[in-house]
Amino acid sequence: MDEGEDRGGLGRRFGVSLAGLWRDRGGRTKDPRSSTWNFWGITGSICRMSQVGPRSNQKHGFPWLRASVFVVVLAGVILPFTPPGEKILRGVKNLIRPPVPAAPTVDEEDLERQLEARLRKEFEEDLEKQLAEFKKQAAAEAKRKAETPAEPAPLPPISSHTAASGGDVRTLRSGIPFKTEVKVEKGGIASKERKAGESYTAEYTLTVRVPEPSKTLAELHTVNPRLSKLLPGLPAMLEKPEVSRWFYTLYENKTTRLKQDATRLNELLTKHNFYDCETILNLKHPQSGRKVFLLQAEMDVVSDGSDGDRLATMPDEIVNSTHYQPFTSYGWPKKTKTPNPMVAGWEKRLAGAKVELAASGTTADRKVWLRDRMQYLQRGIDDMKGRSFLIADYDPFIVIPVNLLTANDAFAPKVGDYAVVAHGDKLYPSIVGDGGPTFKVGEASLRMAKQINPKASSYSRPESDLVVTYVVFPGSREETKGPPDYEKWRTRCEELLKECGGLGEGVELHRWENLLPDPAPVVPEGGPAPVAPGAPPAGQGGAGEGR
Repeated sequence: MDEGEDRGGLGRRFGVSLAGLWRDRGGRTKDPRSSTWNFWGITGSICRMSQVGPRSNQKHGFPWLRASVFVVVLAGVILPFTPPGEKILRGVKNLIRPPVPAAPTVDEEDLERQLEARLRKEFEEDLEKQLAEFKKQAAAEAKRKAETPAEPAPLPPISSHTAASGGDVRTLRSGIPFKTEVKVEKGGIASKERKAGESYTAEYTLTVRVPEPSKTLAELHTVNPRLSKLLPGLPAMLEKPEVSRWFYTLYENKTTRLKQDATRLNELLTKHNFYDCETILNLKHPQSGRKVFLLQAEMDVVSDGSDGDRLATMPDEIVNSTHYQPFTSYGWPKKTKTPNPMVAGWEKRLAGAKVELAASGTTADRKVWLRDRMQYLQRGIDDMKGRSFLIADYDPFIVIPVNLLTANDAFAPKVGDYAVVAHGDKLYPSIVGDGGPTFKVGEASLRMAKQINPKASSYSRPESDLVVTYVVFPGSREETKGPPDYEKWRTRCEELLKECGGLGEGVELHRWENLLPDPAPVVPEGGPAPVAPGAPPAGQGGAGEGR
């Protein structure tokens, strides 16, 4: 029985139309939400309801049922006009009203932009690799044809098939031993074999062993035997270790990527990059309750970021690069009017895209791509004009997968959280400054990488073994982001370490130096031009003056 039939049935049963309850004395229909309900019409209807049904000669006592119905209806009429009733109505309306979507936070916008930039970068790099491979194959084919004799020597006669089974074993560029075998069997005539599903088949099996995380102090010491001497509070925190769910998520993301690439016969994730994480643990100090996110991995290099306030010029090869990303997940409002040096390169790319879009020979598909690229470039230009970012060449920071940075997890790091990197017998203070891919871990800025290994570069990692320990303090970030203050970072990291057992005897946190060039003097509007260091003030003369 639907709702309409139910209302009609009630009306017939009680001999009264429910719509009649909402009519005023003149017979006009009233809005049930109106404050001028016909109370006497309602009570009269209730009284008529009590007379419906088979008559009985039995004498009844006090009509409790009818009185109860009357009281309930009376309360329903009066309650909305009382303060408690108004609160109830407002609560019901809030439940019914659809929730208002929350506006994206600055962190979310930074991470979305960073993720988009990384995806675009990966796509363009893959495209360039494919084009380079295509050109290489074309050149090899052209060379083969050029070296082929015009009149090949006659071949000896063959009266039967001589093809035989065989195979090969080689190591792919990804470091995976790849075994191939071609089985050759005799079949029927070609027109039938062409239609037979089993005449020409291939099988491809990739076997991968997923690692288990380190959980004990002894296992952590296999990575760095000095770890407990650097961080004496670590043994106490490892009495009840908890493996982070993100360790398993990381390797699930890796295997998912392998399945996709293997199915498409794409280049696979390298063996080195597959096994890039030793462990991820959620730890808590038993006395202070301080949470610690501990990650053991290698260290790759990130070389992104820009800030016109602190670095007004950058090399042309970076400014004009289509791969360099001027953003980091950690950003803050600009402090000066000095433009970001990367804006010029992006505006140049935007102008080039506009010219190509207007060209008559540009295909429709290319125009779609160009319009999307122009929107992306314009968003980036607007962002660089209003915000500043970390600079990987100068600022020490670490990179955490973006899915952790956005997770609702008390142990998951967030952008700006303080962190300490342990390598060998050294401890380096830093912050979580950028978001990385979800299928790999162990990244830090070029400044951090060069401190660990002076030979590191944008193309050479400082540490290939799983011997780097990243200690992050969840929930430790500052409320307001701003330009890096290395001494403040060091002090804050030392305070956080004291909540976890402190530093070992004779151990000190590394003290970062500011390697940025001195900023150019800021010229106030209408003011005199700045004087170069060592030059005489204007009006005091000097060699060549007046010539």
